[in-house]
Amino acid sequence: MIKFFFLVFESFRFASQALRANLFRTMLSLMGVTVGIFSIIGVLTMVDSLEANIKNSLNSIGTNVIYVQKWPWLFTNGDYPWWKYFMRPEPKYNEFKYLKENLEHAQAGAMMDFAGNVTCRRASNSIDALCQGITYEFNEITEVPINNGRYFAPQEIESGKNVAVLGAEIAETLFPDTDPIGKTFKMKGQNLVVIGVQEKKGKQIADFGGEPDQKVLIPFLAHKRIFSSGELTGDIVFKGYDSDEGLYELEGEITGLLRTKRGLRPSQEDSFALNRPEAAAAMLGQLFGTIRISGIAIGFFALLIGGFGIANIMFVTVKERTNIIGIQKSLGAKNYFILFQFLFESIFLCVVGGLFGLLLVYLISFLPLGSLDIVLSYRNIVLGLVVSSSIGILFGIIPAWQAARLDPVIAIRSK
Repeated sequence: MIKFFFLVFESFRFASQALRANLFRTMLSLMGVTVGIFSIIGVLTMVDSLEANIKNSLNSIGTNVIYVQKWPWLFTNGDYPWWKYFMRPEPKYNEFKYLKENLEHAQAGAMMDFAGNVTCRRASNSIDALCQGITYEFNEITEVPINNGRYFAPQEIESGKNVAVLGAEIAETLFPDTDPIGKTFKMKGQNLVVIGVQEKKGKQIADFGGEPDQKVLIPFLAHKRIFSSGELTGDIVFKGYDSDEGLYELEGEITGLLRTKRGLRPSQEDSFALNRPEAAAAMLGQLFGTIRISGIAIGFFALLIGGFGIANIMFVTVKERTNIIGIQKSLGAKNYFILFQFLFESIFLCVVGGLFGLLLVYLISFLPLGSLDIVLSYRNIVLGLVVSSSIGILFGIIPAWQAARLDPVIAIRSK
């Protein structure tokens, strides 16, 4: 057994010496495998990072929640005319109050609306923000971590007072050198009093419509008064209990109550959409799965070309070293010693090429892509090494087997 491992080690040493002796040819051989591994692992890394980012964003808009909206998030019914969606009414504040009073399977409910690119000013400081109007239980639908000050009081929400909870970046810009709590700023010509500042969350793709650090939260009724002249419409969201059955019951309840509120006859279609983040995540998972398979297929062809290049180089190497193989076999070298020598050379070439490919993917992860964080996972690293070594075995075994089967007498006579 010790002799076997010694011979294997010697085979590996012979292979490494041969690669160093033909460094330029070795580098050319690596390129095909490098491009192939870069293509496969690069696509997988990009898709995995994008999928994780989007799913985290979907989680940030609440779990076990159902949105009552005019438009569906996913247009799964291709036969449904688009103009029917357009003709639907927006959910109304009195519908939200009606549902909240009558739903039995909801833990919490909130209504919200948005206004984008709103300029907030204080003295000489200004910043564009996303202003979101919310009702009281919004913080039970999703987390609103307060770093300084407090959340809204029920009376402030119900009366639509001009008070605000600022995102961290908004607070830093408007109040750079002072505590913002209790101070005022202007938005759309209105004075608003700061009662709280959220914790800094950093870059995110979406969190109820925008980055939390660049948002201003105000009472829903104040929002409608400032931006919509009192038109009380928006998005309704209810949080169900932590089970699929509870969510299905809640969905059925919402459908029945809202149809009754809107006076829809049994023969009439729903005039609203019920959207769930989990359904969107599942659909996105299928989409990303298709993209992943397509990327792997493209990378596989690139890797296949690299594998044929490796096989060609190995056949040439066997031809060049036929005389040396004959001498080694005449001195007692076993067939497996010769086979391992060339097989290790092929595997080593592919693994080094794979490492270069992984290095390129890793360097790409440092490129600034806004809120998208590219992360090369350990799973993809292992996959890249396994695939590259498998290519080395697959395309190196035939040249190695040919070398091991050479007749020593004929091999020595070759030139």
